[in-house]
Amino acid sequence: MPWEGWFSSFLKDKIGEERYDKIRRVVEFAPDDKYGLHQIPRANFKVPTTEDGKETASFRYPSPGSQDPVRIPDEDEGTRYADPYVTSHFTRDTARRYADPAFPEPELERIKLELLPQDDPRVIEAKERYAEGPKSSPGNKGMFATGKSDFDPEGLRATMSANHQALQKSLDDNMPNHLPTPDWWHKQEEIVAWYEERDLPVPCGGTGWGTVPREGRIARW
Repeated sequence: MPWEGWFSSFLKDKIGEERYDKIRRVVEFAPDDKYGLHQIPRANFKVPTTEDGKETASFRYPSPGSQDPVRIPDEDEGTRYADPYVTSHFTRDTARRYADPAFPEPELERIKLELLPQDDPRVIEAKERYAEGPKSSPGNKGMFATGKSDFDPEGLRATMSANHQALQKSLDDNMPNHLPTPDWWHKQEEIVAWYEERDLPVPCGGTGWGTVPREGRIARW
């Protein structure tokens, strides 16, 4: 506190520092104790760590316990996952989205079918199955034994009301959007035009990024 040490300062001014030090060593126990006889030093107490006293050690200030708690961001407000009772993982499991052999990646399957002979009966049958989509249970649109339930409009909170359409929409909303793109992604047409003007085969992606210094192009054996 700001008034601590006022009496000792008062005596020093009246009788002098030398006489004060002699009296203090007579009446005070362990006057040279660097901790001030405190078992646990005060929060603002600085302990000298060198002989000259220029370097000191002290508690952290402000202490961690006196600071505001760390705010950990939760789910985005306004989304269905802001509700702490929504604990389903399959609605956000984008890593295994197309791992089910009964429901592979639709875009990839469409490309495969387009590359096959279109007049082949097997291809025609496969395209019909592709148009039907997965044949597992489509859900009952919220109709339970006790009547229609509307506690979850999307129908993904209960097994009997879950459906593929709502699941795919939920997975679309949770697909990662932070995947990096190569530096040549926005100049693809320029790269293709450069090779076509020189009648050269177009490689995959863009090459020649940056400039390699002369020393880097000389082999060292």
